[in-house]
Amino acid sequence: MLPLLIRFARAVDWTTRQLGKLASWAVLLAALISAGNAFIRYGLDMSSNAWLEIQWYLFAATVMLGAPVVLSLNEHVRVDIIYGKLKRNGPVYVDLFGLVFFLLPVMGLMFWLTWPFFWGMYQTGEVSGSIGGLIRWPAALLLPLGFGMMFLQGVAEIIKRVAHLTGLHTMDTQYEKPLQ
Repeated sequence: MLPLLIRFARAVDWTTRQLGKLASWAVLLAALISAGNAFIRYGLDMSSNAWLEIQWYLFAATVMLGAPVVLSLNEHVRVDIIYGKLKRNGPVYVDLFGLVFFLLPVMGLMFWLTWPFFWGMYQTGEVSGSIGGLIRWPAALLLPLGFGMMFLQGVAEIIKRVAHLTGLHTMDTQYEKPLQ
C-alpha cells in the first residue's frame, strides 16, 4: 500500500512543480506589467484599472501557487525553538505532528470556505467595480486551487515522512537554522 501512496506523493510533487513554474512566470509578468504600467501612467499620462488589477491577480497566483512548492522543498517557516535541536528522526515526527494537526485541518477548512466564494463569482460573472476592471472569478479560483494544492502537498509530505520512517523513502532531515 505504501509504495502506491509514494507514487501518489510523487504525482502531487510533479503537479506542485508545474504550478510553481506558473507562479514564477506570474512574478515576471507582474514585474513587467508593473513597469509598463508605471511608464504608461507617468510617461504617457494614460491609465487603466485593468493593468492594476492584473498585477493583483498575478501576485495572488504567485502566492497561492508558490506556497505548495515551498512546502515540497521543505523551506517553509517553522518555530525554531525546539526543531533545530532535534536529532535523527525527531524533526520528522515534529513535521508529522504539524502537518496532521495544523496544516491539513486549516487548508481543508480554507478550501471548504473559498470554493463557494469562487463558485458564486463564477456563476454571476462578477466584475470589478472599477471602471475598466476585470472579471473576478479567475482571481477567486486561485484561493481554492492554492489551498487545495497545499492540502494535497501536505498529504504528500505526510506520506513521504511515514515512508522515511519505515525505510521506504529517503529524505534529508538536516535542518539549517535561518540566517538572521
